Amino acid sequence: MSEQNTNAAPFRVPTCAELMAEGKSPDVLFWVGCAGSFDDRAKRVTKSFAKILHHAGINFAILGTEELCTGDPAKRAGNEFLFQMMALQNIQILNGYNIRKIVTACPHGYNTLKNEYPDLGGFFEVIHHSQFLLQLIESGKVKVKDDVFKEKKVTYHDPCYLGRANNVYEAPRELIEKLNIEISEMKRSKEKALCCGAGGAQMFKEAEPGTKEINIERAEEAIALSPDIVVVACPYCNTMLNDGVKIKEKQDKITVMDLAEMIAKANDL
Repeated sequence: MSEQNTNAAPFRVPTCAELMAEGKSPDVLFWVGCAGSFDDRAKRVTKSFAKILHHAGINFAILGTEELCTGDPAKRAGNEFLFQMMALQNIQILNGYNIRKIVTACPHGYNTLKNEYPDLGGFFEVIHHSQFLLQLIESGKVKVKDDVFKEKKVTYHDPCYLGRANNVYEAPRELIEKLNIEISEMKRSKEKALCCGAGGAQMFKEAEPGTKEINIERAEEAIALSPDIVVVACPYCNTMLNDGVKIKEKQDKITVMDLAEMIAKANDL
């Protein structure tokens, strides 16, 4: 992964295997995730977050081709056997590199690595990128311009696996406030937030009979606030709300952005 930003020379994100060959190890493993690796929209979030980590001087690495899916979709779809196969292989790889700290931009991977891998012998400190970004700013390793999003109206969508599953509500909001932005909350937020419609492996199956898609319902709630930006912290939510905004033909007025993209933009990265 080679990137060019305005403040630094091109950089390359090393893999754990490359570092090990040099007798080194990362302080932090960036778990890219399936969406962050293969989905074109999510790749932009991956690149933004990698730029921030590099800019902050974090000693990090990725698994590269050794990274498998965490197994979350298989588990949610009911295939516990496949989940355990994938999880055990990931745990073996992570332990082989002596990884202890993992950061990921995907709440699904975050939840699985943090709460379900320990049952299979995988014990790691797992941090969501919203929490890690907030730590970087509060420690002074990352500074943000507070006028980049001046006068922009935003609303924030709580991912199910970050919010209700792990009680992480404030870190994303505090991060947004660091950008000197006031958040307009949707009717359903925090503990009562409406799912984007993709979790629980719903992303990979056809819709069931009903009168409205969940992501349309959620997009309508966001659109009702007339925001300039709908802020997300999950690749699934990003896809579903982007689709919802487009279906309602509001894509020219409303942008869906991940937290990492906003922090990167506020750093000219």
